[in-house]
Amino acid sequence: MIYLDNQATTRCDPNVVSAMLPWFSEHYGNPHSEGHKAGDLAAEAVETARAVIASLIGATPREIIFTSGATEANNLAIKGAARHLARQGSMRRRVIAAATEHKCVLESVRNLATEGFEPVILPVSRDGLVSIDDLSRALAVPTALVSVMSVNNETGVVQDIAALSALARQAGALFHTDAAQAAGKIDLSCASVDLMSLSAHKFYGPKGVGALYVRHKPRARLQPLFSGGGQERGFRSGTLPTPLIVGFGEAARLAQRTLPKETARLAGLRAQLLDGLEVLFPGIAVNGAQAPRIAGALNLLFPPGYAARDVMAALPNVALSTGSACSSAEITPSYVLTAMGLDAKDAARCLRLSVGRFTSTPEIVQALDAFGVAAREARRAS
Repeated sequence: MIYLDNQATTRCDPNVVSAMLPWFSEHYGNPHSEGHKAGDLAAEAVETARAVIASLIGATPREIIFTSGATEANNLAIKGAARHLARQGSMRRRVIAAATEHKCVLESVRNLATEGFEPVILPVSRDGLVSIDDLSRALAVPTALVSVMSVNNETGVVQDIAALSALARQAGALFHTDAAQAAGKIDLSCASVDLMSLSAHKFYGPKGVGALYVRHKPRARLQPLFSGGGQERGFRSGTLPTPLIVGFGEAARLAQRTLPKETARLAGLRAQLLDGLEVLFPGIAVNGAQAPRIAGALNLLFPPGYAARDVMAALPNVALSTGSACSSAEITPSYVLTAMGLDAKDAARCLRLSVGRFTSTPEIVQALDAFGVAAREARRAS
């Protein structure tokens, strides 16, 4: 299997696995247990990881709240912030998000309508970027929160978060960014935002653990999603999964160490892949080509006559996708691509490919050979 679906998830780095293993069997104490060595060791491991993850985005350790992943972090940020403001009597009831956000963000924003909030979904340009003018107009109404993702999970397009968040802050709104696809892939700073969601499995850590950055000064306040023992500063109750958090921390440490070199290598692999596909499929186009994109991402519009699902079926040994892994079972066109102006027929000819840390040059060559076979079969069939 040649794995070209690193935006869906990444292979857990062997160093991450090695770091986690002792915490499953040798050091299995509850990090919330006090008064014995087993609990103290687990608590120390959690706090060490928290500090490393905080340093990845320029935060302080106390600003990192562990969650089960980015979906929970996004829900906590959006619903928690809006509900806290409502409880304090705020009249700010507008909540803004971009049309290309992950579904968990869009659904969180829309769900708040049942609680008296006004969801506003901003359009994007053909390259998937949010317009400063559109956001400015939307902020004319008193707004509780704006949520715009740092990097899109289907196209890899990078938003200008600093400019968008500055506008929101000037209008008195909180700003949240889903940075699940950005962490470990681009230089990332929490300085310009109030809330930031992270996910370990998007940058070679384990599945099942994520984090929410919650700004401490000036303090961003949230209402918890569920009740419990009050762990994680009262924002998120539940026993912390020490092995997963240790792995998350190791993934963050590796990302900081390898980011510049890895970015250059992935950009080279992506260019090699695109160059080969342009020869095999004349007229192929890159979605979001004119916008900044992360190094490993490639979302392609194939020429007429090449349905995405048919191309995938002809590549049984190449892992790729038609869009978000969270929506891959759906037969409707990608809402991200239609929001960028593609019609349903064009969106049905799009595939998402993404190279990663463990993608090799020989694998790119093998993948192109497989695409070549698929292209010839499609031409014979037509």
